[in-house]
Amino acid sequence: MGKSLTYADAGVDIRKANDLVHTIKQLAKTTPRSGVMGEIGGFGGLFSLNLSHYTHPVLVSSTDGVGTKLKIAFAMNRHDTIGIDLVAMCVNDIVVQGAKPLFFLDYLAMGKLDNTIAGKIIEGVVQGCCEAQCSLIGGETAEMPGIYSDGEYDIAGFTVGIVDNSKIIDGSGIRNGHKLIGLASSGLHSNGYSLVRKICFEKCGYTVETYIPELGKKLGEELLTPTRIYTQTLLGLIRDLPVHGLAHITGGGIDENIIRVIPDACKILIHKGSWEIPPIFKLLQDAGSVEDREMHRTFNNGIGMIAVVPDGSAQDFMDRLNAMEEKAYIIGEVASRSESEPQVEWV
Repeated sequence: MGKSLTYADAGVDIRKANDLVHTIKQLAKTTPRSGVMGEIGGFGGLFSLNLSHYTHPVLVSSTDGVGTKLKIAFAMNRHDTIGIDLVAMCVNDIVVQGAKPLFFLDYLAMGKLDNTIAGKIIEGVVQGCCEAQCSLIGGETAEMPGIYSDGEYDIAGFTVGIVDNSKIIDGSGIRNGHKLIGLASSGLHSNGYSLVRKICFEKCGYTVETYIPELGKKLGEELLTPTRIYTQTLLGLIRDLPVHGLAHITGGGIDENIIRVIPDACKILIHKGSWEIPPIFKLLQDAGSVEDREMHRTFNNGIGMIAVVPDGSAQDFMDRLNAMEEKAYIIGEVASRSESEPQVEWV
């Protein structure tokens, strides 16, 4: 009879996984909020809802990943920011409906568990949760030899938030003449990276270590800039000022995302040149000979979130955002639309 094989012989180290869970428990304790019950390590995360402030509470959920931005993290061997992206992609999607994030869970899969890398990833998740003021209450770590190459991994996130039914932002109140206020992005965020990699690494022959004068930094540093988390900024505005629509500008760019929140009878007029476009987008467009339309439907081009507000409130919004030292711009307006017209026009 041959040697008795173990799970570790097959590439899965349970001891390492248990050590990582202990580390995650300690990190998760830094994301407390009212409602969290127990601690990470059980079969399910527990959260007690306090509904005393809600007439008709509605739970809002979202799940997302980071896409091929992970390839940049692998190449840079830097893993402390990618978790921020993961949280941002989820919580930004629920705040557009007026929801306050309550808790977050993550999924991390590796070919071979590396607790140093995994710890850095979770540190980023925790930082993102702190920014969004939600709690990390659970997750899953999977060691999957034969699926992922050494040094590679995938991550996914899941969040749940709450909003009163009467305060859900669904675009139904959008009317002709309403203004579009664009909140600045921190850069590419977490979308379009397949095209970014094709332009930068295949066409231009750059590496993540290439210093780009127009950016004032190495390419990899720019590409790993974390996605902005807009939850606290937007929840404060929603509380005090009228917001009739919000659009998180992710995959599909402004063109594809803004139409998700406007009525069919309306169209959006986007004013070219009304905001500052960060240098990374100009570099990509020039280096890749990318047409304007493709830029508009692939990247955020410097606008990470759009709020649709009444014309008479637009300046109040801008004053409030400026006081918060937020970069924001009035980038367009809502107009009536005939059936044959497109829903987004760049003018």
